[in-house]
Amino acid sequence: MDMQGSRPLGVTQQQAWEALNDPETLKRCLPGCDKFESTGEGQYTVTMAVKVGPVSAKFSGKVTLSDIQPPESYRLSFEGQGGVAGFGKGASSVSLAPTDTGCTLSYTVQAQVGGKIAQLGQRLIDGAAKSMADDFFKRFDAEMQRVHGVPPAAAAEPAEEAKTGAVAGLMQKMGFGKKDKTEEG
Repeated sequence: MDMQGSRPLGVTQQQAWEALNDPETLKRCLPGCDKFESTGEGQYTVTMAVKVGPVSAKFSGKVTLSDIQPPESYRLSFEGQGGVAGFGKGASSVSLAPTDTGCTLSYTVQAQVGGKIAQLGQRLIDGAAKSMADDFFKRFDAEMQRVHGVPPAAAAEPAEEAKTGAVAGLMQKMGFGKKDKTEEG
């Protein structure tokens, strides 16, 4: 399975880097993750529940970071065993690039699965992987807003719309903006 994508983040490159290297943040953001603990420099043990179609399993494995270029990029390799459900292993490249409104996270993933999960078919596996990635980014965005606040651009837009709506509503109550109806009646 190969997957790639990019996501705009409403935090600075440094804030995103720190979060992507914090085991507690990753544990909260990875769907089904029960454990994400450091075991040494760039080494982590991970336990997570995974469901792909009718197959559910608890995977235990490890993640190793390499080619670390703070705060821009790293490469990670992962492997996990899920008992009779099978195994998963692969590698991913993650990069962060600053933008005017925060940063952009880009990633590529190459993974292999075996065992019962592999028998489910590539389309089902790819769909489950995409769903997990989408869920991770939703959780990661929410976590970044919780820790760092709403991005300035996102905070300004809804407030501006609400202000305009409130003013328009007040103007209508005062009789402004209804000239057509008032002139007719």
